[in-house]
Order: sequence, then C-alpha cells, then structure tokens
Amino acid sequence: MHQANGWTATGLRWQDGAPLLTASDGRQRHDRPLTDGLAVAWRISGPRRCTGAHTERGHRPCPHRATVQPEGTTSQCPSCQNADRGLQLARDRILDDGRDYRLYLAWFAPGLLKVGLTAEERGTVRLLEQAALTWTFIARGPLPAVRRAELALAHARLARERVPAAAKYPAWWQLPAPAERRAALTAARTRAHRLLAEQGHEQLEPLPDHPVTDQVELFGLTDGAPDRYQQVTSLADGARLAGRLRRPIGGHLFLDRPDGLPLLLDTRLLTGWTLHAEPDGPGCAGLTLLTRARPAAEQDALF
Repeated sequence: MHQANGWTATGLRWQDGAPLLTASDGRQRHDRPLTDGLAVAWRISGPRRCTGAHTERGHRPCPHRATVQPEGTTSQCPSCQNADRGLQLARDRILDDGRDYRLYLAWFAPGLLKVGLTAEERGTVRLLEQAALTWTFIARGPLPAVRRAELALAHARLARERVPAAAKYPAWWQLPAPAERRAALTAARTRAHRLLAEQGHEQLEPLPDHPVTDQVELFGLTDGAPDRYQQVTSLADGARLAGRLRRPIGGHLFLDRPDGLPLLLDTRLLTGWTLHAEPDGPGCAGLTLLTRARPAAEQDALF
C-alpha cells in the first residue's frame, strides 16, 4: 500500500481460502495478500471514516463520508449500518430473500459451540471470518427454515448464537488434539439432527455426512498462541504498527515485534483509518494495549 495520501483500510477478507487486507483510496480498491512472515510498517492517520455498506448490488461507499468513533470495532455510520445486508440478516430484518442457506456448527473451545447460518453462495467464507477452529454444515434450505432451526438449537442450549472474540482467545493457548475436536463436533451434530427431527423441521435438508473441517493448522495455531502477548484494544491518530505478521486467525492478526511482546490486532479496529507505509519508522507506538498471558498450569495438591 504505497500511496502518497495513504489508503483507507476497509477490512480483512477471505477469498478462495486466502486472507486479504483490503483498502481504498476513494477511487480503487487494493487487496494485499496476508502471508506468514509478511513485514508491515504503517502509520495510522485520521479521521476514522465510515467504510460504507454491503448491499445487493455490492459494496456501496458511504455517501456522507461520515466520521466514526476512533475506539471500538464499529466502522459504519448509522445510515450505512441500516443499509448493510449482512447486518439486516443478523437483525432479522430480512425474512426471506429467495436464496438457499446452510446451517452450521462451529467449535471454538471445549464447551464453546456456535450455531449459525450462511448463504450457500458464500461457501465457507463465514467460517473463516469467525476463526472457527473446527466446523461442519448440518442442514440446508430456505432462509426462514434455516433461521427457525438455528433458533431451535440455540433455545435448546445445544449451541450459542454468538461467541464474542474475547471468549475465543483463551482457547488458543491449549487446544485438545484434532481427534478430540472432531469427536466433540460430531457428537454435537448428532444431537442437533435428533432435535431437529423430533421438532419436525420438514423444509430442511439434513446433511448428516458433511465433512468436519479443522482450521487450526490454517490459522497457524498448531502450537497454540504466544505464551504472552499484548492485545491492541484501540488505535489513535498517529499510531504506528510495525513487525512481521503470523497467519491470520479469522479477522485477527498476530504481529511479531523485534523489541517487545507480540501484538494481537482485531482488524475491525483498523477499518476506517488511513494507512501510510513507513518502513523506516520507529516501530509500534500510540497503541492502547492489554497484556495477556497463558495461565499457569494447575499444581497437584500436596495433601
């Protein structure tokens, strides 16, 4: 991203199973592949602006070029939030759109299972975006039927509808073996199919034999997260980010620094800010950080 006036970050996207950091200069979009070991050095400048909305016709830039709060993961003004198709679906403002949907189960940690839906045409992108460690599709059908099934599984407490990012981080330190992850998800799928059959969700097509996909290696978590790291909790005008990236985990980036602990960045914090390439800059600065550390192993009782 080498632009005199900088590029405005618009998000981390997964395309054909690969992560891309997207940005715009107001006229064109730039997609930068995010590879393991990629060196980055950015100066961040404001104001932080609305990133627009995804509509039926594709992405629509914010017509007001509105500014948004510098803190937090929300990078859309209220007008664009109301126009955004994804948010309309999440808020049940679209009851049916004629498309086929898939119901999925996503495993994030022992006891942390999510049920959700995604448009069939999106493939597996939703599971990549959420950093699902292990997942499978369990049924397909029209939106109203899939949504009813999603609610039924959530109300039965078989799985949650939402899993906040902060609940996912601790699991990255110590993951069960792949066979254990697969077994936990397969057992949950069996319970889900039994419940949906008992309740008579006739409009759904069950997918009892859909493969279980494990994404731990893809996200670079085979050996877990760093024992200690600093989570970026907010950015500000003039902040600097520099280091080498690890493989993205959904929408999150680990950044290794030569002069400090690794950083964990939720890229939603980056959207709306303007990025300037500064390879000769002084490193990381102007960041609000929270230190996270692997819990000490429990000691066996002496008595």
